[in-house]
Amino acid sequence: AGGDVIGLDWRIPLDVGWATVPDRAVQGNLDPAVLLAPWEVVEAEALDILARADGRPGHIFNLGHGVFPLVDPDTLTRLAALVRERSAPTRGHGS
Repeated sequence: AGGDVIGLDWRIPLDVGWATVPDRAVQGNLDPAVLLAPWEVVEAEALDILARADGRPGHIFNLGHGVFPLVDPDTLTRLAALVRERSAPTRGHGS
């Protein structure tokens, strides 16, 4: 179907999905149910996704679907901070 960005849900490992659609940006792919787990689980799952992205340009970290109503907003805040921190460009790489 084409497109510049391909969305992946949580059922497809990020690196596998990206290999299937090379030369495109990829959005995804944290399972939204993970956000109901203890922080240690959320953190581990998010770090796994970031490791699979391996700093490759074109990854948009996102949920595989929406946020469940019972998710603690603090978890979303912590997740966003973690992703920003771990995705920040390293000095001396790139620009």
